Amino acid sequence: MKVVSIVGARPQFIKAAPVSRVLRQTCQEILVHTGQHYDHGMSQVFFDELDIPEPDVNLGIGSGSHGRQTGEMLAGIEDVLLAEKPDWTLVYGDTNSTLAGALAAVKLHVPVAHVEAGLRSFNRAMPEEINRVLTDHVSDLLFCPTETAARNLATEGIDRGVHLVGDVMYDAMLHNARVAQERSRALDAMRVRPGEYLLLTVHRPRNTDNLERLGAILGALGGAGQPVVFLVHPRTHKMLSSLDGKVPGNVFLEQPAGYLDMLMLERHARLILTDSGGVQKEAYWFGVPCITLREETEWVETVKAGWNLLAGADRDLIIEAIGSFAPPVERPPLFGDGRAAERIVSLLTENED
Repeated sequence: MKVVSIVGARPQFIKAAPVSRVLRQTCQEILVHTGQHYDHGMSQVFFDELDIPEPDVNLGIGSGSHGRQTGEMLAGIEDVLLAEKPDWTLVYGDTNSTLAGALAAVKLHVPVAHVEAGLRSFNRAMPEEINRVLTDHVSDLLFCPTETAARNLATEGIDRGVHLVGDVMYDAMLHNARVAQERSRALDAMRVRPGEYLLLTVHRPRNTDNLERLGAILGALGGAGQPVVFLVHPRTHKMLSSLDGKVPGNVFLEQPAGYLDMLMLERHARLILTDSGGVQKEAYWFGVPCITLREETEWVETVKAGWNLLAGADRDLIIEAIGSFAPPVERPPLFGDGRAAERIVSLLTENED
């Protein structure tokens, strides 16, 4: 069986690592990197740390408007599929790389498998939501990380090819947490102690492209009473210069972290503030309270379990949460048993034409 796997952004490298590890034991994989994330800190470091094979094809698309970026990816992926004639095209998550891979494949009548299918924020203003919905509706196999995701698909009339497999990011975390503990020196490098700092990531356009929202988030952290490690995404970095010195003195700007360093920083933070979906889940797995800087989330299970609080960019709500948010002791196992990759590869093999 030959599988063309499409990746392009940081979260997809993490998701692809455990699947690729299992897939290559019995199948041929052609790994295509669209180049959506292209600098070392957002791309190559993940291939190095996660032992992901070097891409067989790197399209090198880079940044651009949604339409232009998706269109260039679509053309490049189509050329790969025509040359390789795979049995499956495997796409991950909700980025423009995901949608381009799915569209290129379905138009060539190549079966599409979607890892992390069924997620919904129910906010159609988010480009990721559009990518999720469209990709799910053209996919032949839909690998759901949670029961909620499978129910979302059923509500939309998608009931064929739907499989609850668990979350491949949980596979990746279990595989790499011990490695991170042994190798990472992130806490020393950033001069923070376990349990004595807050961790912040902000990258979604709704927060980074709106100076009022970004300023409110940073302003709320000024009175946190502890150091805040702010891992600054490239798109966020461009906006900080427009804040005219409004970054509080206890907020320390750092480059994006590699995967192993990120796991360590998450694991030992007192509190995590983020607008990232993946970071919300990793906070849950490590038992670290999470404040999500959005008004909605795809990972509603973490909110219902009491470990994730939706605060948006409400300054007062963020300040209150930093001071008083206290999750319950229980953390039910919501994301599978760490064997999602094995189930995915087994289902691909069973459904090979």
